[in-house]
Amino acid sequence: PPVRGSCGVHRFLYTRGDTDVLPAGFADVWHEDDPNTSLLLELPASLVRRAAMDMGRDPDTAGLDLRHQLRDPQIEHIAWALDAERMAGHPNGLLYAESLGLALAVHLLGRCAAPARSPRGLSPQQLRRVTAYIEEHLDQNLSLERLADVAEISASHLKTLFKRSTGLPVHEYVVQRRVERAKALLARGDLPASQVAIEAGFAHQSHMARCMRRVLGVTPTALARRSPRR
Repeated sequence: PPVRGSCGVHRFLYTRGDTDVLPAGFADVWHEDDPNTSLLLELPASLVRRAAMDMGRDPDTAGLDLRHQLRDPQIEHIAWALDAERMAGHPNGLLYAESLGLALAVHLLGRCAAPARSPRGLSPQQLRRVTAYIEEHLDQNLSLERLADVAEISASHLKTLFKRSTGLPVHEYVVQRRVERAKALLARGDLPASQVAIEAGFAHQSHMARCMRRVLGVTPTALARRSPRR
């Protein structure tokens, strides 16, 4: 028989086969007024991200929209197959369940995807973490993957959002920060240019000279001459 239910100010009359799709973070309270049996499935965020990548979508912005009383035989078929596998004690192993879950995630993203939002840039917290990490590790071999881990997003997403936030590609930002550090070290006048290059994270002195000439329009030698002698 139909089951009466409510969510917030909305009331529903459910029949067998009705499906509700709830996005991650959905926090409203659900009430069902009549005795019933419901099948609840939770898709891990990692599975939704994997499905998005398989579909050629950005995994950092892909998500599901809220839907009530969706009628979809394919969703119902996969859901009951997963439940049957659970009730049988998972005889087909984890790979089978993951394959069904991935198929469900792909289908849901194809039908219930949240409207795509164009991200503006890194959040202030993300930008602070990434730039602080760069400053602390300028003398090391920085990688895009490591910086993406610091920001807790994918490397491809970091490339896009970092440029929107700073106006510079990640690599160019790092080069400019290394040039500024080298400039400050040369101004001190207590280190040879070869050591300054290492301290600032350049591969070698010639690499530093090329970058300084491009960014500042002067060479390390010229900067060193301007520095007060100690």
